[in-house]
Amino acid sequence: MNMPIPSLVGTTWFVSRHAGAIEWAHRNEIHAHRWVSHVGTCEIAAGDTVIGSLPVHMAAAVCARGARYLHLVLDLPKELRGHELTSEQLTEVKARLQCYYLEKRK
Repeated sequence: MNMPIPSLVGTTWFVSRHAGAIEWAHRNEIHAHRWVSHVGTCEIAAGDTVIGSLPVHMAAAVCARGARYLHLVLDLPKELRGHELTSEQLTEVKARLQCYYLEKRK
């Protein structure tokens, strides 16, 4: 699997409270300095990389702080939505990281 290269400038954060996602990341050799279940955007600095499935307003706040946001994309079939997924299930649904830049607009 072709995964993005973590930031060489700042801290790389992997944000997830799901054991399957964390195991999937380790199996796919995704490296992070900080593995957390939650992050306050005030903790993020310019040059950091944040990996996870953040709500859109938090992802926009991460980008506004000058950090890169890599979203854990899951194309879930209807029957898997709302369930805890294993690392194997994440692989089956072709989980991947995609870089997004979000900006809050008025």
